[in-house]
Amino acid sequence: MRFYPPAVRKRLILPSVAWTCVLALALSAYASVGAASRAPAASPSRVIAIGDIHGDADAFRAILKTAGLIDDQGAWIGGDATLVQTGDFTDRGANVREVMDLLMDLESRARAAGGRVVPLMGNHESMNVLGETRDVTPAIYATFADSKSEERREAAYTARVKLNAARVVALRSQPDVYAPPARETWMAAHPLGWIEYREAFEPHGTYGKWLRAKDVVTQIGDTIFLHGGLQPDMAPGKLDQLNERIRKEIGTYDRARKMMADRKLILPSFTLQETLEAARAELAAVVAQGPQAEDMAGGTLLTRPELLDLDALMKMGAWYVINPNGPLWFRGYATWPSEEGTPQMKKILSRYRAAHVVVGHTPMGSARITPRFSSQVFLIDTGMLSSHYPGGRASALEIRDGRYTALYQDGKTVLLEPGSQQNGK
Repeated sequence: MRFYPPAVRKRLILPSVAWTCVLALALSAYASVGAASRAPAASPSRVIAIGDIHGDADAFRAILKTAGLIDDQGAWIGGDATLVQTGDFTDRGANVREVMDLLMDLESRARAAGGRVVPLMGNHESMNVLGETRDVTPAIYATFADSKSEERREAAYTARVKLNAARVVALRSQPDVYAPPARETWMAAHPLGWIEYREAFEPHGTYGKWLRAKDVVTQIGDTIFLHGGLQPDMAPGKLDQLNERIRKEIGTYDRARKMMADRKLILPSFTLQETLEAARAELAAVVAQGPQAEDMAGGTLLTRPELLDLDALMKMGAWYVINPNGPLWFRGYATWPSEEGTPQMKKILSRYRAAHVVVGHTPMGSARITPRFSSQVFLIDTGMLSSHYPGGRASALEIRDGRYTALYQDGKTVLLEPGSQQNGK
C-alpha cells in the first residue's frame, strides 16, 4: 500500500522544483536579516524469522512456543538461537503494547542466554514514528489511557484552539490546518489514550526511542531479512546504507517537528499530515509577506536553518521511509512474475553476496510461507492477525544447517533442503 493515495501525496507534498522556488524566494526575503557498513552477522546455529504480528499477542506467543523459543511463562528457552521479526508488529490488533513489551523483554532475556532477538522496523512502525496513525484503533489507544486521560485530552483541545487562532493572526490567512476545530469532531478523532499513545512514540517516549534504534534490514550469514524488499534501482551498495539513510530521514523529520513546536507553529500532537500542511502554510506565508513578516512566537523571523527544515519536509515524498519502492513498502517480491523476478533477485543477491531474502509485508492468501524465484525469496507474512486477515495464521520460518522449514502450530513443512533449490514461481 502507498503511504498516501496519489491525490493526497500531491496535496501535501508539492513537486520539489516548486518548493525549491519557494525556498529560494523565502531565503532571498531574509537575506538582509541575516558510518561504515557493518559486516553481516555470523550464522547462529538456528534462526527463526516471524512476519507481521499486528498486535496479536496471543498468536505471537503461541508461535514462539511452537518454535521452541519461549516456555509457557514467556521465559526464553531458545538458547543461542536468533529471532528476527521483520516488522509490522504495530497497528490493527488491540494488543500492540503487549507485543512491544514482549519483544523488548525477549531482547534482554535472549541476550543473557547467548541468543539474540532482532525486531526490524516495518512500514507501520515507521508510520507511527512519523505520526501517521491511520491504522491505530480505539482499542489500541485504550491500552494507553489512564485516570488523567480525559484531563489531558481537554488540555490538548484547548491548546489546539489557541494555536489555530494565533497562527491565523500571524499568517494573515486561514489555511485549512489552522481552521477552528469542531469540538465533537476533534474529540472523536482523539479518543482516550490518543495523547498518551502519541507521546509514547515520540523520540523521548518509551517505544519511540526504542523504535528509532531499530534497523530496517539485517543480514545473517547468507540470508537478508527486511520488511518489504530491495527494489533494484533503490538498493544501495551496502545494506547498512539503508539503515543509515532511514535513520537520517526520521531524524530530519524529528528535528523539523521539534523546531516547529518550539516556535509554536504546531503542537507536539500534530499528525504527519497536519505537520506537512502547517509547514507548507508557513513557507507560503514567508513568500507572501516578505522580509518584514513576524512570527507570533516572540516576534522573531524564521532563520535560514529553520526554513531549510521546512523545505526538507516539502521534499519528503522522495524519502525512502515513505517511498512505495523503498525497503519498507516494496511489494515486488510478491507481485513480480517469475520471468522478471528470478533474474532481478540474482542481481540483488549477487550485490550483497547473499543467497536468500526473507520478507513480510504482503499477506499470503494461502496462509503459508511461500518460496519464490527458486527459493531466493521467502514470503513469511501469513496474516497472523486472523481477525483482520480471514483464514490467516501464525507461522515462523526456521533456518538451520541450510534447511528452511515453515513452522505452524499444527505442523511443519520443509521448504528447502541443504544444497538444493526449489522451482518457486
